[in-house]
Amino acid sequence: MMELDGSQSTALVEVNREERNYHPSFSSPDAEVVLAAKNDFVAKASVYFRLHSHNLKTASGFFRDMFLLPQNSQPDDGVFYLDEDASTLELLFRMISGLPIPQIDSYDTIDPLLDAIEKYDTPGPLSVVRLLVMTPPLLGQPFRLYAIACRFGWDTEAQYASTQTLSYDLYDKEIRKYLSRLSSAALLRLFDLHRLRREGLRQRLNDPPFVSGGLATCNNCNAVIDYHTWRELKYKIILEMDVRPLGDTILEQGLSGWPEALACWQAKCVQTGCSRALYDKVETLRVIRECIETLPRSITT
Repeated sequence: MMELDGSQSTALVEVNREERNYHPSFSSPDAEVVLAAKNDFVAKASVYFRLHSHNLKTASGFFRDMFLLPQNSQPDDGVFYLDEDASTLELLFRMISGLPIPQIDSYDTIDPLLDAIEKYDTPGPLSVVRLLVMTPPLLGQPFRLYAIACRFGWDTEAQYASTQTLSYDLYDKEIRKYLSRLSSAALLRLFDLHRLRREGLRQRLNDPPFVSGGLATCNNCNAVIDYHTWRELKYKIILEMDVRPLGDTILEQGLSGWPEALACWQAKCVQTGCSRALYDKVETLRVIRECIETLPRSITT
């Protein structure tokens, strides 16, 4: 195989420089560092970025360490080839350089950006992303927010996200793909929160002024009363807390419209001439609402 002499090699490098597709926001000839995005295998081309070494060293621990390496370890063509795609690198470099960033409305954009931020050790962009994830529409995906917040130790954001998950059933198959991204500790904290709410309400429903659900006697006529309608309603309430631990559907719809609830409010003593109502709807709703409002609403950190 024929080898190129020094002048031919230099000429090829110069040709390659002429053919480079520089990003318009990062094409200043004054910037001495050239970085290339991962190849677009469809277009068979890379996007190149020219940045000032001072910006890179100031913003990135990775590049700060890299520039301390001996000069003979630098690439022959003067280009540092990176593993990230052009859109991810553009966002990262805009944040590093103090340039405006476009609206980010998807975690499909956030996730690879955070991987790059972590890889290149850039705390400034990380703080920007921390602000972004607490804005609409990213707030509408609590499980992805929770995963990121737990990953980077953002306690306030993790607590907020955990509260938003109370509208979801953790056993829903559609949720499983998000839960699989969590660490064991983060996953257990989330399950603990959901379970604590369900068990907290279950325990309260067994305490006065609620009846135990067994046989008793009517306070008015001493006839035997079977509180089966209350047992069925209580079971329904607990099932609903499993599906939606927030508890709002119990208060807003369930206790007014469920067949089990209607059966309770209509239940009366069967003794002839008595017909005393067995349950006080207003008081029952008040106590259940009070209990739900006092249940834990976020994970503990």
